[in-house]
Amino acid sequence: MKRHATVSAVVAVALSAGVLSTAGTASARDWTGTHYAHQELYGTKAPYAPQEKPNRYQKPPQGFNPVFTENVARHGSRAMTNSDDGDAVLAVLRSAQQQNALTGLGAELGPQVRSLLDAASTLGYGNLSARGADEHRQTALRMEQRLPSLFHTIAARHEPIAVETSGVPRAVASANAFTDGLTSGDPALTGLIKAPVTDKDLLYFHKQPQNADYQAYLKSDPDLAAVLARIEDDPRTAEAARHVAARLFQDDFIAAMSDEEQVSFARSLYQLYSAAPDLSVEAPGVDLTRFLTPRDAQWFAYLDDAEEFYQKGPAFSGRTITYGMAGVLLDDLLAQAGAKAAGTSDRGAVLRFTHAEEIEPLAALMGLPGSTEPAEPGTPYSYANNPWRGADVAPMAANIQWDLFANTPAPGEPARYLVRMLYNEKETAFKPSCKPVAKDSRFYDLNELKRCLQHS
Repeated sequence: MKRHATVSAVVAVALSAGVLSTAGTASARDWTGTHYAHQELYGTKAPYAPQEKPNRYQKPPQGFNPVFTENVARHGSRAMTNSDDGDAVLAVLRSAQQQNALTGLGAELGPQVRSLLDAASTLGYGNLSARGADEHRQTALRMEQRLPSLFHTIAARHEPIAVETSGVPRAVASANAFTDGLTSGDPALTGLIKAPVTDKDLLYFHKQPQNADYQAYLKSDPDLAAVLARIEDDPRTAEAARHVAARLFQDDFIAAMSDEEQVSFARSLYQLYSAAPDLSVEAPGVDLTRFLTPRDAQWFAYLDDAEEFYQKGPAFSGRTITYGMAGVLLDDLLAQAGAKAAGTSDRGAVLRFTHAEEIEPLAALMGLPGSTEPAEPGTPYSYANNPWRGADVAPMAANIQWDLFANTPAPGEPARYLVRMLYNEKETAFKPSCKPVAKDSRFYDLNELKRCLQHS
């Protein structure tokens, strides 16, 4: 879908106008300390929150103790990648201001947008925010708290902790925040954490030459283009955009805007709305929740989720183009656990930091909750017919963690190795073809996972 329609005279006039006032007032946030109210309205920009309390985790089978852990994590909350949406919104607001066409609410929007853009520019567009860094620090501390005996063993045996990233600054910063969390929780780990290593084939695979077919799919696949156009052309898109405009602009100004311009404006405003929570430390006075009703925000969140679903998620039934490439990451999870079990690796942990473009395909390939249902031809993805939600599948700092447990075998017998998976820190079953060690258990024999997670 196009983020911005062709700019008309409404916007063109505004581009030569002066800057709106940047004075504004702070208002109460919906942040509760764990979740934003209506978390789902923020899509994949939703701030991170752990999904289960540790006291609800199953205990490992008797005689098994943790010997290794590994994760794959998305970078934490960040600034938007550029100022395009903010510039587009401000351009329309300037034009309306020149024509005395702003409502009382509309007059309050410009200062909020300017504050958000100033915060993002100061931080650096696309860079990890203070909230994002804290998301990873706190996740690391909880990892230690869940596995105290493992990290004690890592420190006592001087086992290295490997760190791998996509090389993108926000992923590297996330890795550093995470390892800072580990060392603040246990200073004995300080000399064991290795410097981050860049592996784009593993953690930025969607941009690599070997996945040119996927890149072509995004650029020119006719089925993809058709379904996204069909979704955006739903009458409810224009209806929601008109409702957004009606709360901010006078009737005559709205009448001069085409439907396309209204939709473009509303979608840009939604992008800012969904990005604002991630910059809550850098822009504490910004609250855009007043400018989109929950109903309108939900529709635009759905449009964004539809893009994510078809571009990075389960997508079309019978096609694996969006997630087959994640096999390299699944294979590495299995390989690292296998190497520890075989005694060919002395690593105590492997930590990986990546992006939504890798987390969403991996979730689909592994059949994680919410990522198991592709869309049937002729029936576009919707909230009514599919459980996939960006805020659940890949919020900021989303993570998949495997913990490896081993028993102490009888003399002459090999040790047995079990794996437990956490998805956004919730104990999560592997897909149904994988059989746990007991009914309703969250522990799986490593050899069973090697069998059931095979992929073509």
